[in-house]
Amino acid sequence: MSRTETVTTENASEAVDLSTGGATAPDPTRLPLPEATQPVEVVWRYVFVLSAVHLIACLALVGWFFSWSGLVLAIAGHFVFGMFGITIGYHRLLTHRGFTCPKWLEHFLAILGMCNMQDSPARWVAIHRIHHQHSDHQPDPHTPLASFLWSHVGWVVCRHRELDRTLQYERYVRDLLRDPFYLKLERQDAWFLIYLVHAVLIVLVGGVVGWLGQGTAMGALQLAASWGVWAVAVRTVFVLHGTWAVNSLTHVFGYRNYQTRDHSRNNWLVALTSHGEGWHNNHHAQPRAAAHGHRWWEFDMSWRIIQMMELVGLAKNVVRPKPVADPDT
Repeated sequence: MSRTETVTTENASEAVDLSTGGATAPDPTRLPLPEATQPVEVVWRYVFVLSAVHLIACLALVGWFFSWSGLVLAIAGHFVFGMFGITIGYHRLLTHRGFTCPKWLEHFLAILGMCNMQDSPARWVAIHRIHHQHSDHQPDPHTPLASFLWSHVGWVVCRHRELDRTLQYERYVRDLLRDPFYLKLERQDAWFLIYLVHAVLIVLVGGVVGWLGQGTAMGALQLAASWGVWAVAVRTVFVLHGTWAVNSLTHVFGYRNYQTRDHSRNNWLVALTSHGEGWHNNHHAQPRAAAHGHRWWEFDMSWRIIQMMELVGLAKNVVRPKPVADPDT
């Protein structure tokens, strides 16, 4: 099995090494924070927005905000926005080019990804490609060797001076930025506007459904608030922490099928809550493979969806795991 995988389109001018960049085995001791984040500077607008959505999600503990429709929409949104948007769209399609699909579908999946408040497609992809290139080495943006809290959320709310502007990370995402669609999203936080619009639309539809169902202003207000809390905030928080857990938990807890040059591990709990992303050691061993579950019992729902897309002609050039004699070796 090749130790070097690249993620790039045929026409991309610069391939990105997604294994270890030729690095030696990682130092098991704690690493300092990435140099580009020192001295540490908190980005308070990130803290404010993330705190706000978490506080709104906490209203789920108040009975008045509960509705069965809100709960169902939160669960459905975890699949629609989380799995299709982040796991399949941002990660396996845009970052690793594990398959190709019609451009209209690629853009639609990217829009679903932006509805999770996880940054623009290009910046998300750039950060993830850097992570693969330097996994558990400097300058990995979010290795738990710096600290577990840093790998989970600290890196999100602290300024990274090499990732502040598109010009600083465009070399990692030239294949994406050739598309005007992604380039426009880099301007004036357009991706965040999409998140806000989708949240407002969900709340407004909840209000209309509440009015039609109960015929009162209070009924409309209650269902609109319920959908805002459950279908937007709770779902967003759950997807955020599911993604962050891949950065933190799956580099600390779990088992390894492959001897990779990082601390990646397979974690069944993270795999269940992130639609297969928790089979992280498998993924680091073969980054371009669209399937992350390599053993029969490593269930990977995102891979099943990609297989169905391939069956109906919506996914092509699907990259499958390379056969190995024994995944434990």
